[in-house]
Amino acid sequence: MHDKLTEWAIRIQSIAQAGLAYGENEYDRERYRELRLIAAEMIARKTDSSLDTVQKLFCNEEGYPTPKVDTRAAVFQDGKILLVHENNGTWSLPGGWCEVDQSVASNAVKETKEEAGINVYAEKIIAVQDWRKHNTCNLPYGVVKIFVLCKAVGGEFSENTETIGVQYFGRDELPDHLADEKTTAEQILLCFDANDADHWKTQFD
Repeated sequence: MHDKLTEWAIRIQSIAQAGLAYGENEYDRERYRELRLIAAEMIARKTDSSLDTVQKLFCNEEGYPTPKVDTRAAVFQDGKILLVHENNGTWSLPGGWCEVDQSVASNAVKETKEEAGINVYAEKIIAVQDWRKHNTCNLPYGVVKIFVLCKAVGGEFSENTETIGVQYFGRDELPDHLADEKTTAEQILLCFDANDADHWKTQFD
């Protein structure tokens, strides 16, 4: 989805949102609202989505704009990594948006339990990444992805609304259909490297 036009629209929306948060002059605020509308129209044209849909997704926040935080849990068993089978047929590391009342560690634990049925505790941060540099970007805002090495302590998969199954994969056994907006093969292999290392240094960009 991301190209120069999308990047410009995201930047315009970000400036407009910050202006609405801090601007005190009503004439200026009206101009910021108009800029926000223009940015939404650009995204709508780019994605063939309705303007109403884009505004609800793209222009629904207040305050200074910041990236969203996504946590992904790397859970190993016998040298293999746990992946969840999404209900759309793709595979990914268990995880999701960091809830406002959760820390990075607790969110990784929560998401793994919800999606995989596995009880874990968080051991260390593997990497902190800007998804624009690593993932397929399918949303009109920034995302910071945090990969957490976790230890399984029991549990088993049960049906839920997000995933249809779980499986452990070896380094050379990764499935073809990965949810690249959530987890790429490169990111999974980075998790293997962290699990195999005696002293892992957190990666970040």
